[in-house]
Amino acid sequence: MPLSFTFDTEANQILFTENFEVKTVMLNRPQKLNTLNYEMICQMKKNLQLYEKDHSVKLVILKANGKAFSAGGDVVSAITCSLAGHWSYVTMFYKKLLTLEYFIATYTKLTVALINGLVMGAGAGLSMNMKFRIVTEKAVFAMPEASIGLFPDVGASYFLSKLPGYFGEYIGLTGAQLDGAEMVACGLATHFVPSAKLNILENVLQARTTSNLSIASVIETFTEKIELKEDSSFRRLETINKCFSKGTVEEIIICLEKELENGAEEWITNALNFMRLACPLSLKIFLKSIRMGRGQNIEQCLYRDFTICIHILRRTVSNDFYEGSRAKLFDKDNKPKWEPSTLELVSEEMVDQCFRNMDDDYLEWLQLPDRFNSQVASHKIF
Repeated sequence: MPLSFTFDTEANQILFTENFEVKTVMLNRPQKLNTLNYEMICQMKKNLQLYEKDHSVKLVILKANGKAFSAGGDVVSAITCSLAGHWSYVTMFYKKLLTLEYFIATYTKLTVALINGLVMGAGAGLSMNMKFRIVTEKAVFAMPEASIGLFPDVGASYFLSKLPGYFGEYIGLTGAQLDGAEMVACGLATHFVPSAKLNILENVLQARTTSNLSIASVIETFTEKIELKEDSSFRRLETINKCFSKGTVEEIIICLEKELENGAEEWITNALNFMRLACPLSLKIFLKSIRMGRGQNIEQCLYRDFTICIHILRRTVSNDFYEGSRAKLFDKDNKPKWEPSTLELVSEEMVDQCFRNMDDDYLEWLQLPDRFNSQVASHKIF
């Protein structure tokens, strides 16, 4: 994999617009699909902290410039630095990201995410933990990390495990793309607003100082009902629950194959194709993680994400993340050579090792801030 270092000279990668009561944060890296880098994360955390301490602030809006809300974290930079031996930078970046996710999840001010495009990975971690999650007909949600040897992290085992039935397992194991209607139906989004009305809604929210209406009431006035498409996978929740409730990834695949025999459905074909090409270790890691996440809070899920990702970055079990990134992001041959190469070769011990704290005196583990006061503890997301 060729290494190249380019120092990011992009200006105004994140923009802050402020009035007395409402603050707006806009991701402004459209040419990179608003992937989050270290500088953006730090700037966002700094400003959100200031807003939270300001008693005049009532609402924070998060939006993005361009066709994508956010395609996730800057994986290319992380891989490049890791291969060059700069472990401290990558670890620091991930700690900052998870801390920001946690800060938003426990934020004491009302928050609104305006999702008008692609949202994946770290972008999902930011927006899914906000109080109001507004999507449009242009919204596309996906967690395809297993295709590059990673796994749905950034708190996904928390917010995906809270979805109806085993729909979260389906999303994380198959990389399925959901549209705005499906996001609302399953609970990932709270409201659907047509993109043509989004700017007007934002303007009204910005001017709410002259209105007696609550933020929720304002959003409701712009909300429209949207029907699921006939071929939507969420309409097949009964079948999804039947298959994705199984105890192992192998059993899930067998169940899907049997369902396919009863009648070819595109969502099943797509699910099987993704899982057969995805990293076997990643699939098993995610299934164990989301099952644990069902009974945990977001803090516990983020700590686990950090532990697993450190193992993946340090290659204590496998080189799959680097191989998957090579195939998908660098060489782009789309032919990763996973090791272990099949689900059957991934032992339970391999998976379990990724969940254990690493014995490393030089590694500074994630320490999330203590934010469990009475106000934060009562803040429910899902």
